[in-house]
Amino acid sequence: MRRYGKHTDEDDIRTRPGRRNTRPRTNIRPKHEDAAEGLVLTVDRGRLTCLVEDRVVMAMKARELGRKAAVVGDRVALVGDMSGKKDTLARIVRIEERTSVLRRTADDDDPYERVVVANADQLAVVTALADPEPRPRLIDRCLVAAYDGGLEPLLVLTKSDLAPPEKLLELYGDLDIPYVVTSRAELESGAAVARVREQLDGRITAFVGHSGVGKTTLVNALVPEERRRSTGQVNAVTGRGRHTTTSALALPLAGGDGWVIDTPGVRSFGLNHVDPSRVIHAFPDLEPGTEGCPRACSHDEPDCALDAWVAEGHADPARLYSLRRLLATRERTEGD
Repeated sequence: MRRYGKHTDEDDIRTRPGRRNTRPRTNIRPKHEDAAEGLVLTVDRGRLTCLVEDRVVMAMKARELGRKAAVVGDRVALVGDMSGKKDTLARIVRIEERTSVLRRTADDDDPYERVVVANADQLAVVTALADPEPRPRLIDRCLVAAYDGGLEPLLVLTKSDLAPPEKLLELYGDLDIPYVVTSRAELESGAAVARVREQLDGRITAFVGHSGVGKTTLVNALVPEERRRSTGQVNAVTGRGRHTTTSALALPLAGGDGWVIDTPGVRSFGLNHVDPSRVIHAFPDLEPGTEGCPRACSHDEPDCALDAWVAEGHADPARLYSLRRLLATRERTEGD
């Protein structure tokens, strides 16, 4: 072993070259002006299935995006191999500005919000009238999330052959929410599918509901088998397999220009992220009355200006009751 004394010549000392590139770093990023446009169909363990023109392309997120994550419904810019062939991988370099977001937290004490779907026009809340019993508080929470995120709500009530819909619809009559009532026999005959389709054509609709309400059965009836295979069969890791509702999946409607997004069944819908000042936008008849509200008003306190606004005849008292009932869901659990 060679040893060096105190007066060694620098030329005698050999240095090991670094493994990394020695070029200086720069903050200037490429603009990717030639990137292709795509739609995120599903996300699974870091791999994103995207629709680029008429091709299904597997992609990963570029490191330059940092912690920003793409979700189902996002419009993205991609570079790289976009042939859609097996074992190819493109790269998402940009996530376009979102027009709407459906968000939730695990519970009302959880500060971490999760974006479930982006750029949807409509939120279809699917609820069974029996077996399982309706959960109005969960419906309320979904409605609040829709109003907060800029989505229009739609109620889809299933299994009307087991229980009548009137009692549940009465709870939401003052909200003027469109609804569709279906039965199991109508789903089998296709009559219910036609009525639901009328509410979906030309729109991107996210479907939510807890397990057992018939949400995925309805989605399967709306989207033919061959379309589900073409968009949902790719597994992010193996490149094989079929989609099961463990992650959101966007599917094109048959014979139309609409999309449905099937989401996993929910047990809870936390609203920690919701700001009451955004929910009020869904009540245009009440919103002008908030001008006299104190700062950060919850719209359910003694000095809320909405009480005087309604008392003066500017809006129906039932509408104010509905608003406050929805906002109060943050303080209650879904089973209440």
